[in-house]
Amino acid sequence: MYQHLLERFFNPTVEISLVFVLMTLSEIWIYPVKSLGGVRLKEANIEQRGMQYDRRWMVIDHNGTFLTQRTDPKMALLSIIIQDDGFLIFDKSDRESSAFMPLNPQSNRTINVKIWKDNVQAVTVCNDLDVWLSKHLEKNVRMVYMPDSSQRMMHAEDSYGPALVSFADDFPFLLISQASLDDLNKKLAAPVTMERFRPNFVVANTMPYAEDQWKDIEIGSAEFLVSKPCERCILINVDQESAVKSTEPLKTLASYRKVDKKILFGQNLTGPGRGIVFEGDDVKIKSNII
Repeated sequence: MYQHLLERFFNPTVEISLVFVLMTLSEIWIYPVKSLGGVRLKEANIEQRGMQYDRRWMVIDHNGTFLTQRTDPKMALLSIIIQDDGFLIFDKSDRESSAFMPLNPQSNRTINVKIWKDNVQAVTVCNDLDVWLSKHLEKNVRMVYMPDSSQRMMHAEDSYGPALVSFADDFPFLLISQASLDDLNKKLAAPVTMERFRPNFVVANTMPYAEDQWKDIEIGSAEFLVSKPCERCILINVDQESAVKSTEPLKTLASYRKVDKKILFGQNLTGPGRGIVFEGDDVKIKSNII
């Protein structure tokens, strides 16, 4: 399906030279609350559903439906700091305003929530946090947590067998090369940051879009399957510092990264059920798809 994309962006001669370049994991990111700010880590534990803490929390509306920056761009202004027993959520436009989100839910009421086509059991987290979030997002919202007992399965066509996933859209991991972002920024009037694209892994020392042809890779001692290109949406048009939505960079990406009406940037991964990765780990290609 994506063969013609690879032919457009993959130069076999260049790839041969890359064998001698040491690719490294330059950044590790998790997003504890779906569509809120990310947290950069020096090391991260891998669990059955993805990285530890990654998208295990989610903001829902009064109907129990998930919220994202697609419809609520103000979520971009809410950043997260990891603390010993939870997370501090603060407003980037008013850093004096913050709320604490405990690791262990205090409300602990089980409710049914909806994320895309999935209905999932979740637990409420903290009434005080709900009040704070509702004020900042200007609507009645709640924070919920996905407990270990909740079983949200990956789509069968995206995995080799039954596999759990968190509140992430579809896959447990997302990888983008720094070179791909650098290439995109050369085409934009105003460059954007990697934060727009919400990767878990950023890889340095590649050619632009080299990740398009990877099949099996190794990050440190952990092996991952490069499962599917990531289809991008209007969320990447939200400025993460101002919460203002524009037409870029999606418009520019559509001019050269559209395949079968899908705009592709980055690669979704599936991986081991356990392990650990470190910033600076070597990234090795075990096999390519061509």
